[in-house]
Amino acid sequence: MLFVGDDWSEAHHDVELMDPTGRRLSRARLPEGVAGIARLHAMIGEHLGEDADEAEAVIGIETDRGPWVQALIAAGYRVFAVNPLSVARFRERHSVSGAKSDTADAHTLADMVRTDSHQLRPVAGDTAATEAVKVVSRAHKTLIWERTRHMNRLRHALRDYFPAALEAFDDLAAADTLELLDKAPDPASAAQLTITQISAALKRARRRSISDRAAAIQATLRTEQLGQPEVVTAAYAATTRAATAVLSTINEQINALQGQVEAHFGQHPAAEVLLSQPGLGSIAGARVLGEFGDDPRRYTSAKCRKNYAGTSPITRQSGKKKTVMTRYVHNDRLLDALAVQAFSALQASPGARAYYDKLRARDIGHRAALRQLANRLVGILHGCLKNRALYDEATAWSHHLEHAAA
Repeated sequence: MLFVGDDWSEAHHDVELMDPTGRRLSRARLPEGVAGIARLHAMIGEHLGEDADEAEAVIGIETDRGPWVQALIAAGYRVFAVNPLSVARFRERHSVSGAKSDTADAHTLADMVRTDSHQLRPVAGDTAATEAVKVVSRAHKTLIWERTRHMNRLRHALRDYFPAALEAFDDLAAADTLELLDKAPDPASAAQLTITQISAALKRARRRSISDRAAAIQATLRTEQLGQPEVVTAAYAATTRAATAVLSTINEQINALQGQVEAHFGQHPAAEVLLSQPGLGSIAGARVLGEFGDDPRRYTSAKCRKNYAGTSPITRQSGKKKTVMTRYVHNDRLLDALAVQAFSALQASPGARAYYDKLRARDIGHRAALRQLANRLVGILHGCLKNRALYDEATAWSHHLEHAAA
């Protein structure tokens, strides 16, 4: 058996090969790409020799994605993705000076997979279909976050020079708002907008009660407001036009990516099981699938899946002191999707609603109760995926209903 530590960077990889006794066999700095992978294969083959077919190479690296990792898996190596924090703690077992280098990190990774591989998690063998769902769902969610950031910047600018726009438009990312702000980005031009112009924008955005809404917007835009000097207002107007153009483009791409998310997710074999879960639609279901993955060996139990999701609590106990805490280290994208599911499940599932109400009756806050509900829903999802069964309301909540009756 051969153990390999791979400290990666954008341009190169520092690798070290180690035998089962901990003796360093060789080390090298390899370039990223095909040439680097070929040299790594040659190094491993040189030390395995004639027993290469029966021997095994175990590799530790601080990432679980990218073409380099996929090439390692395709070559048949056992690859462990090690958390950088774990590597730092392992390094401190042998050195407390704080010294650090890329070659030393490669040595640490090789030593970790040599001694602690039974406690490390191998890179999940997710299918290509799941990876595609993950890519498009992450890009979709990233654009939504970017839209929120740009919208907040636009709101901040309008507050400084055009506060009437904030009163007139309730959604700065809406199509009608962006159209009117692009046409009239300053108080003077906005006050000259006619009912016909405002109504046309509302109609294109498919708004309701167009006449009443148009009159209200016009009246608000024509009210007297505190403003900025003319030259400053003109400068702000230019930035507002730029912001509306960016937001319009982001809206278009969000809609385009939404179609891609639904298309990729609909083709996945697990889509039917995920869509049967309360509170999960195509978009949230795709995010949950992409972040959890579909490797059946990745989560040995529902508890493991809950721990990875970040919904289960952490217990700290020492002597007579015991504290139960929320997990602050988690996959933000996954936890966000699970929170959306838990909130939506309050309307879609009577069992989820009863469980949430029971938690609230114990003076548990809204967010904490949603987290606990999400934790319960992750366990239900794990059982459904493991047994390839659709969600059943009676089966999912029978234990809690029996306990409540007792």
